[in-house]
Amino acid sequence: MAGGTRSPGVSVTSRVLAILGAFDVAHPALALSDIARRSGLPLATTHRLVAELVAGRALSRAADGTYTIGVRLWEAGLLSPLHTRLREAAQPYLQELYTHLRENVHLAVRDGDEALYVEKVTGHRSVPTISRAGGRLPLHATGVGKALLAFAPPEVVAAHLRRPLRRCTAYTITEPGRLARELAGIRERGWARTHEEMTLGSCSVAVPVHGADGTTLAAIGVVGHSLGAAPQRLVPALRAAAEQVAARLAEAQEAMPPYAPMRQRASA
Repeated sequence: MAGGTRSPGVSVTSRVLAILGAFDVAHPALALSDIARRSGLPLATTHRLVAELVAGRALSRAADGTYTIGVRLWEAGLLSPLHTRLREAAQPYLQELYTHLRENVHLAVRDGDEALYVEKVTGHRSVPTISRAGGRLPLHATGVGKALLAFAPPEVVAAHLRRPLRRCTAYTITEPGRLARELAGIRERGWARTHEEMTLGSCSVAVPVHGADGTTLAAIGVVGHSLGAAPQRLVPALRAAAEQVAARLAEAQEAMPPYAPMRQRASA
């Protein structure tokens, strides 16, 4: 649960962050009681801080009494390097991939033991997926997640393999030894795949986006109903897009400080 704490001595900043953390892709609009419950704060404290956040336009109150993220936070979010550097650098190449393949195209980064989806390009003919920009899905059950995890530092991989692995479908790999072998194979061939491991009926292929120093900045993936008996046929197009994104990020260093991936928490 996001946030917070009912213990005394918790700073106002921590309480405000707990309130903001109560909102996510699955809960974009919340009643006051829901914010209190999800943040772990007393209702009276939540009421006072939410009122201040509404006054400051960090939250917005709808006619039905629910609250959503406000325009001030939206404006601040647009200043994040994930938007101003990574997303903007990748957008043209993601669009080209979609135009060529007519399947869902994803851009994601690793945040702890989850894949954080930075962008998604889709169309009315694409297979419906549960992913969306700003959403999070498990690393071990998604194509982009496997690509990110396989090329993460060894200590991150080892820590992830020690964690309980959630079974999303009957095909999700949840055995640590089997997942370790899968990740080793991804590192060897340079691309990842899934077959109905996150959602029944959906398959994916993904590749990492590497920086000049070898750091894994992000992953680009394609998701569809069936990617055929030879999913590797999609890899050249994905690799080309990944290389173009990496090159565009490198070129931008001349105009501003280098893009650095978000602080990627190691799995505990």
